[in-house]
Amino acid sequence: MGDDQIQWHPGFMAAMILEFLQNKDDLRFEKEYNLNVKPLEIDMLIIKKKAEMQIDNDIGHIFRGHNIIEYKDPGEHLDIDVFYKVQGYACLYKSYGKTVNEVSEDDITMTLIRETKPVGLFRYFNEHGYRLSNPDQGIYYIEGRALFPAQIIVSKELEPQAHIWLKALSGKLNKQNMRSLLERIKQLNGKYEKEMADAVLEVSMKANVEVMEELTGDDKMSDELLQILEPIFEPIVSKKVDEAKQQLMQQGIEQGIEQGIEQGIEQGIEQGIEQGIQGTVFVLRSFGHNDNEIKLAIAKQYSLSEEETKKYV
Repeated sequence: MGDDQIQWHPGFMAAMILEFLQNKDDLRFEKEYNLNVKPLEIDMLIIKKKAEMQIDNDIGHIFRGHNIIEYKDPGEHLDIDVFYKVQGYACLYKSYGKTVNEVSEDDITMTLIRETKPVGLFRYFNEHGYRLSNPDQGIYYIEGRALFPAQIIVSKELEPQAHIWLKALSGKLNKQNMRSLLERIKQLNGKYEKEMADAVLEVSMKANVEVMEELTGDDKMSDELLQILEPIFEPIVSKKVDEAKQQLMQQGIEQGIEQGIEQGIEQGIEQGIEQGIQGTVFVLRSFGHNDNEIKLAIAKQYSLSEEETKKYV
C-alpha cells in the first residue's frame, strides 16, 4: 500500500501521547492546534501544566512550558524551509497571547520528527553557523542561530524499546518489530491507552501489510496476540481482497471488450470472479475459518448456490 493512502498523522498523535504516558497527567496535548485560520496549524502542541515538572522520556528533556511539534511522515521532506516554517509558527504562537508577553520566548521549544535523518538539512546547519549536538540516540539539538530551543527526532535511530510507539510509524518493520509492538500493547490496561495503541497499530499494519500476512500464518504467534491483530487487520485484508476482486473483474471485462465478442467478455468476467473467490477463500482460511464458514461467506458475497461453493472449498 502506497504512503499516499496511509493517514500517518492520527497514528503519530497517538504515538506521542503513548511516548509521554508516564507524564500524561502533567501535560496537555493539543492536536492540530490552530494559530489563526488554516493552513496555519501546528501538528501538536504539548503544554506543561506545571513548569517545574520533570519529563522522564528523553524526547521531553528539552521541553519547557509550551512545546511545538511538527511531524513529517515517511514520504515528506524535512528541509530548511520547513524548519523556518516551524519557527514562524512558534513566533505566531508567542504573539497570539491574550495579554502582552503572556507566553515568554524562553518558554517555547520546537520539535521536528521524521523517520530518517534529514541529511540535506543537517548539511545546511553545518554550513550556516548552527551547532548540532546528539545528547541521546536519535535526538539532535539545534543551537546557535535557532530562535527557540529546537530538536530533530530521527525515529529510525531511537532506542527500540524506549520509543516503540514512534518507531512503529514506519513501512519497514519486520516480524520481530511487530511482535514487540503487540507485546507492548498487551501490557496496557487503560481503555484510553488501548485506544491510542490501536491508532498506532492500524497505521503500522497498513504500512506493513505483507509482514502482517506472514505473522497471521506464523505458528509462533500466540492466540492472545492474534486477538489483538484480528479486529484491525481483518478489515484491511477484506478491503485488499475487494480491491483485488474489482481489479480482476475489470481486467476480465477489458479483455473481453478487446476481443470484441460477447463470449470473450463473459469469459473474462467469469475468470476475474473465479480468481476473486479463490483469493477470498485463501484469506478466510488464513484467519482460521472452517469450511462451513467459508462456504457461507462466499455464497453470500458472490451469490453462489451451495453446490457451487463446493468447487472452491
